[in-house]
Amino acid sequence: MQRKLTHIFLIVITVMLIGCHSPIVPETTFSTITGKKIVLSELHGKPVIVTFWATDCASCIQEIPHLIELYRQYHDNGLEIIAVAMAYDPPNHVIDMSKARQLPYHVALDMQAENAHAFGDVSLTPTTFLIDPDGQIALQKTGLFDLTKIKTQLSNFIKG
Repeated sequence: MQRKLTHIFLIVITVMLIGCHSPIVPETTFSTITGKKIVLSELHGKPVIVTFWATDCASCIQEIPHLIELYRQYHDNGLEIIAVAMAYDPPNHVIDMSKARQLPYHVALDMQAENAHAFGDVSLTPTTFLIDPDGQIALQKTGLFDLTKIKTQLSNFIKG
């Protein structure tokens, strides 16, 4: 009987912990290459993509056209994209690439790695987070993201 009660107790605690765990976005502020400050919590109610990248990361460069496509397709419906350059990336490289690629979305510098730390000590690029309008992390992907999957989720956020 004691063993059965212990087993039930462990199941209840596990279910409670799983049910209570919802990845909420961290409190952080981004500093863009244009000098704008973006407080992430102020974007509540909108879908947001935060992607950590570097100018010397081939996969990151490969994702740029997809990010531009997502921005153009969904920005009028509220999507915000913030591309966060890693702390080791020289700011002049980030600015030059942003201009050369004509990036329409926000590009932030993370000189002290505060944003990377806020998102769980991101160290690999690309690492992308899709945040739903309720402020929860709907997707976290290290490596190339699945464009179709993100489009499906964005469509659900915008319809709902």
